[in-house]
Amino acid sequence: MAAGGGVGSGGWRLTVAPPQVSSGPTGPPATPEPRREKLLLPALPRSPVLRACSVPVPPHRSPVQAWVESLQHHDDERRGLTDLHPDVFAVRPRLDILHMVAMWQKNFKRISYAKVKTRAEVRGGGRKPWRQKGSGRARHGSIRSPLWRGGGIAHGPRGPTSYYYMLPMKVRVLGLKVALTVKLMQDDLHIVDSLEIPTADPQYLVDLARYRHWGHSVLIVDVNKMPENIETAAAGLKTINLIPALGLNVHSMLKHETLVLTLDTVTFLEKKLLWHDTRYSALYPFSMPYSDFP
Repeated sequence: MAAGGGVGSGGWRLTVAPPQVSSGPTGPPATPEPRREKLLLPALPRSPVLRACSVPVPPHRSPVQAWVESLQHHDDERRGLTDLHPDVFAVRPRLDILHMVAMWQKNFKRISYAKVKTRAEVRGGGRKPWRQKGSGRARHGSIRSPLWRGGGIAHGPRGPTSYYYMLPMKVRVLGLKVALTVKLMQDDLHIVDSLEIPTADPQYLVDLARYRHWGHSVLIVDVNKMPENIETAAAGLKTINLIPALGLNVHSMLKHETLVLTLDTVTFLEKKLLWHDTRYSALYPFSMPYSDFP
């Protein structure tokens, strides 16, 4: 900037023109006249938020944010930020709900095939071992009574027995929300832009998980079709598993140390889980089928 200049408001800069020297032998030098030049302001940086919440956030709450990473390179961990809906990724951590849903997942498909024989099913024992009176011994009617060694079993398991029961839908949905919240608060939830990796070598995934400190087990979730490279790489690994978004459950999230979601999966989960908060109204009975399922 020339001497005596300054930056004015509105992006203008004042500069002083060089003095005009008079050609005459006498007379005072000409007074320099200031002139204005347009100042080129630097371009504003692009917004680091790559994705906004797909469902409107209530006015009294604000979205939580997480970094968006990439699987293309080991050091590519900061692509930008994504907004996460607080009613999905920032709910109250209800450990009792997690326990209820985890036990339900463990037992609702359980069938016990344990079965023992009663006194009527054990071979033998058709006649009375001795007469009712006169022998001085206790009275018995069969040697296959539960009182006898080798006899039948009273009140034993009579399988197959089903342990099926169903939790309310709101409890199961809340369990998914609590599990996602706990993973995010413990820094075990990672968001990626896509599941594209440069090679199908399983060692690349192993080195990537070790470099980014993802722990011993990783669960990768995507709503779209899995890319061929990551399918081939994860096929021979026991600690890195792939699962579609429709199959995401509380047991799998608690079983794995790290959860990896794509941006499309986050949008899918927000729409699906938040729909249950308003799925029924006062004029819409529970018995009617729902037609606005996202």
